[in-house]
Amino acid sequence: MDIVLVTTVIASLFLVIGAAEPLAARLKLPYSVILAVLGVLIGAGAIFFLRTELTDALNPVAEAILGLPIRSNVFLYVFLPTLLFQATLGMNLRRMLDDWVPILVLAVVAVVVATLSVGYALSWASALPLAACLLIGAIVSTTDPSAVVTIFRSISAPRRLARIIEGESLLNDAAAIALFGLFMGFVMLGLPDPDLGEALARFPVLIGGGALMGWLAARVAVWIMALFSRHELAQISISVALPYLAYIGAEQSIGASGVIAVVAAGLTLNLTGPGRLPPQAWANLREIWDVLAHWAGALIFVLAALLIPRLLEEVRVEDFVLVGVVILAAIAARAVILFGLLPLLTLLKLSPAVERPYRVAILWGGLRGAVTLALALAVTESFRVPDDIQRVVGILATGFTLFTLIVQGTTLRLVIAWLGLDRLSPIDEALSRQVVAVALQTVREDVARTTENYELSHDTVRSEAKRFGERLDAAVKSAEASADILDRDRVTLGLIALAGHERDTILARVRERTISSRMAEQVLSDADRLIEGARSQGRSGYNRAARRSVAYGRAFRVGAVLNGRLGLSGPLARMTADRFELLLSQRLILRDLGAFIDGRIRRIHGRRVAELLHELLARRIEMVETALEGLRLQYPGYAEELERRFIRRTALRLEEREYTAMREDGLIGAEVYTALMQDLDARRAAAEERPHLDIALQRAELVRQFPLFAELDDVRLKRLGRALETRYVNAGDVIIRKDSVARSVFFIASGAVELESAGQTWRLGRGEMFGQVAILMKKARRAEVRAIAPSTMLVLDEARFRRLLDRSQALQDAVRASAEKRGIEPDHLFEESRAPRPAQDRATA
Repeated sequence: MDIVLVTTVIASLFLVIGAAEPLAARLKLPYSVILAVLGVLIGAGAIFFLRTELTDALNPVAEAILGLPIRSNVFLYVFLPTLLFQATLGMNLRRMLDDWVPILVLAVVAVVVATLSVGYALSWASALPLAACLLIGAIVSTTDPSAVVTIFRSISAPRRLARIIEGESLLNDAAAIALFGLFMGFVMLGLPDPDLGEALARFPVLIGGGALMGWLAARVAVWIMALFSRHELAQISISVALPYLAYIGAEQSIGASGVIAVVAAGLTLNLTGPGRLPPQAWANLREIWDVLAHWAGALIFVLAALLIPRLLEEVRVEDFVLVGVVILAAIAARAVILFGLLPLLTLLKLSPAVERPYRVAILWGGLRGAVTLALALAVTESFRVPDDIQRVVGILATGFTLFTLIVQGTTLRLVIAWLGLDRLSPIDEALSRQVVAVALQTVREDVARTTENYELSHDTVRSEAKRFGERLDAAVKSAEASADILDRDRVTLGLIALAGHERDTILARVRERTISSRMAEQVLSDADRLIEGARSQGRSGYNRAARRSVAYGRAFRVGAVLNGRLGLSGPLARMTADRFELLLSQRLILRDLGAFIDGRIRRIHGRRVAELLHELLARRIEMVETALEGLRLQYPGYAEELERRFIRRTALRLEEREYTAMREDGLIGAEVYTALMQDLDARRAAAEERPHLDIALQRAELVRQFPLFAELDDVRLKRLGRALETRYVNAGDVIIRKDSVARSVFFIASGAVELESAGQTWRLGRGEMFGQVAILMKKARRAEVRAIAPSTMLVLDEARFRRLLDRSQALQDAVRASAEKRGIEPDHLFEESRAPRPAQDRATA
């Protein structure tokens, strides 16, 4: 085939791709539907011109189109890894991990249910073997959520809902292709009734092997990319190679799922890349992948659609009945998941509540696309699959795909409108009127200043001012008519706006490099939780998300256990340094939000709402300061090192801005500018490195700060530091329960606790201890102790505490003072401590 002609055809396909997007926007149809329709028209036109006797002039073009090397391997090995890899790079993984249960359950269970539903329905309605029917079920079980996600974003649907749909679709493809491989093997071996138990037993092996291969490949790639930190194009090139090598390695080397390998590689790079690559290099890498995925997604749709006329050439009347069976079975399976399993997950508090209209939209928006056609093409190409099965698979998969694209795709927006999802809620409608009124008042003031500066004609200004005034008066009247928004709703709307501005501020700080890319995703995730919490539960949801942002996570506690029990300090040191940087970043952002409340929210929602938001913001700042002060006390000097690093990075940013301004003003030439920027990049690379945190050295310093241990010498301090166990607790956690056995004494290194006993309440803070009374009195604990802030405790067992008490006068004085505060005679306490324990008390202990 003439290379010039083939190149011309491929270039023309890119013209089609370029025209499809504005055409889809004009017709208000999903982009994938337009691509599929154009592909079908091109394929049908090529067949028509090749067979017609009207003219032979277009035969070379038609032959070039139909002769394109479109094989299933092209889709599976070239296009699919690109799409999957880019999808994982574009995900907010920290937010995805919050919803991993519904994503995983919906993805895997939905695929299995759809496969079994379609398979057994076809087996009942046709004479096909069960293996072939299940193969068709696996082919049509994968969904393309792009249309419904795009519409959800345009109508301001909950972000969490769109995120769950995207995550489900990503794993949905992987699970469907893995099942396809299993049933394809049964069909090629000629097994009519496969053992489903055996098939599903191999499923975890495919998933686990692929995940391991993808993780290893990504770790190696990130290590190599970090070595090339000053060569951005080299880093991007390695990232392009990564998904293909992971896919091929999993499929050909260990017989695992290549799709899972690509997903695992992308997730690993997404998690580790921002901390190992320069911020600009990471941003450019993601932009390149966005373009590659756009082209791959468009080409896979167009090229797959070219095949549809050929796949339908041998269609029979009875095939339409089977297509109807597939449609009904697939929709029924999807309905079972959305209206059966999803509400159950909501009841178990594993998934957010999804309103019925959104579930109906998701059901009707479950379009099928290029992946379904590619898998069907793989069946029709296999010489080991019987011809009659090849024909039925191709027709049923193609017919079902056309139904979802042409019928569901073209009516999806109508269904959205029928469900009322494209209309603003009454609160949002009233808010929009007030926003317009406030905005027009600001515009009038700015326009007045502008006309004065430019000395425009008085008559012209007066005429335009009159027209603008009429619009402003109408907006004010409309706003006054809808001024009955409840204060509670105004607070919710104000919190959503405040959290949204916080997110925008974070992005601006990341671009300025005052917040490191390592921390960017985490602080953005915290801002997203604030937005979603305010949307779903108002003030309580916002406060819950705010407390979570400063709380110790499960990973942190696991790191503390590894350090205390196994002596592995690396994970805890890394997470402690991350926590330091996170809290410093939060403090930096929160102090900028007050001006937004006064400048914007006060004008829209009024003084009362603004004052309440200031109060909530002050509480957040206090929480962050308390948590940060606790870390300062534990690790003195480290916060100052991070602050120095922040100052150096800010200075470098300002220096870069000055050089750029001088270059734009022509004060320095290109050669000088390049030399200056190279020197600045070298200093920036050094400034980006975070100071090392040595937990072991800091522990001894922390123990030394306790007044209780001031009289101990260095040897005893080091020995005590090794004996003390660190425990991290969050606000609300119960540290000691009433009537529990006393085995340890707790020293408060940071934070605060509340002790309740006999109806009385005491609050203890840094440097104080609790738990010693029950040990000395040799009785069960009579108090309950609960943390009232994120706190760090140093825990000492009973035997070591008694030995320390005998040697330390300061500790004895502290025990006496604590006993007197609680109304216990100190001498009686020490007498109980020295007396032999009664048999009953020994039994209780």
